[in-house]
Amino acid sequence: MQNYTTQLKEYLKEKGYRLTEQRLVILDTILNNTGKHLNSQEIYDLVKEKHPEVGVATVYRTISLLEEIGIIYGGDFGDGSVRYEVAKEHEQHRHHHLICIECGSIEEFEDDLLGPVENEIYKQKQFKTTDHRVKFYGYCKNCLAKKEKKEVQE
Repeated sequence: MQNYTTQLKEYLKEKGYRLTEQRLVILDTILNNTGKHLNSQEIYDLVKEKHPEVGVATVYRTISLLEEIGIIYGGDFGDGSVRYEVAKEHEQHRHHHLICIECGSIEEFEDDLLGPVENEIYKQKQFKTTDHRVKFYGYCKNCLAKKEKKEVQE
């Protein structure tokens, strides 16, 4: 968390802004919910629970600022809203996501399966891949178990 706070503080100082308590509260809320893939409204709702004085516009502006800095990034998971997650320092590429088409759950898959594909792309096209985003759609283990149970009963 300290590294993200330092990164935010340095960026704000460089741009002539202050690191306010409200910005820290929003950053803390996002960091404390790492892996949950929250949208802007969900982040606002969580902030509002503990800090009702923080306005919705402040949350939205801070989310935009955190994305601009590279602390978080947004992704479209097919539900009509941008969902945010913390950018991990050690990742060479962003991780993959497993999205359940039944319940909408999102699970992270950390292994980079595309290294050999990227090498082949470079070999054939001299195109150096710097990042990729992969989403797998299907059924999570809970929904798959329900689906299989239902099929057995029929």
